[in-house]
Amino acid sequence: MTLLAHLVWDPRPEIFHFNLPLLGRPLLWYGCLFAAGFFAAYGVLLYLMRRYFLSSSSIIPQSPSSVQLCRSEATLFSEKLSFYVMIGAIVGARLGDLLFYQDWHQVIRHPLSLIAVWEGGLASHGGAVGILIALFFFSKRYSLSFLKALDFVVIPTALAAVFIRIGNFFNQEILGTPTTLPWGVLFLHPADGGALVPRHPAQLYEACLYLLIFLVLLWDWHRRPPFEKTGRNAGLFLIFIFGSRFFIEFLKVEQSIYLHSSSCLTMGQWLSFPFLALGFVLLWRSLKRSS
Repeated sequence: MTLLAHLVWDPRPEIFHFNLPLLGRPLLWYGCLFAAGFFAAYGVLLYLMRRYFLSSSSIIPQSPSSVQLCRSEATLFSEKLSFYVMIGAIVGARLGDLLFYQDWHQVIRHPLSLIAVWEGGLASHGGAVGILIALFFFSKRYSLSFLKALDFVVIPTALAAVFIRIGNFFNQEILGTPTTLPWGVLFLHPADGGALVPRHPAQLYEACLYLLIFLVLLWDWHRRPPFEKTGRNAGLFLIFIFGSRFFIEFLKVEQSIYLHSSSCLTMGQWLSFPFLALGFVLLWRSLKRSS
């Protein structure tokens, strides 16, 4: 009796076999999971925001009406913050992919590909930069500390990243290197047109690690007063997320056209270094501030 040596994976990219009204396009697994990630992240952000507003020393609820007022203010604030983050993430991720991974000559020939986010082509490092820029403008407009805004969004962002990586798995993109391990996955229509061999499910590796990071950060948020050490959550997030990303990259096929497979590090690893450095700086400053 022989055991299955690998999983054969070849789902249809469309959830349904018909086009959506008005859009003229089918509903894709990737787009649906991408949107689900943002909705889930918003729910977590709203929870954190309400908890902060209710526990803030400047707002002491004394009656059901005051509690409702706190919740309403938290909801409004969460909606504004989510809008900035969503725009920054999508624009930054798209530009990051085009800048570091794609051929600009193809973009010039097909300029509408700039907005074809439903087809994938989003870089997480570019999305992180876009979020940082969006938070800068948000903090200036609404007079909120930049680090506090960053501490708020990192936990929901970790959860959103889980959904996005699962979407990459459905899209058969961001492929792992060939493997003989029993949990290797044979992608029958790999996005890069690579060889049909069992590969590391690198997308699922990342999704599992991001889920673990989300749970650890959420647990850490609960065990201490909110913003007891401003910047600590953001520092831990950057270290955990991009640290895990750095090591998983060793199990990925190089995606950038600017680097060869023989390069000592991938583009994803090179781009992770600045975020790791920023994470250690934020963590060190938060610990120094509290000492």
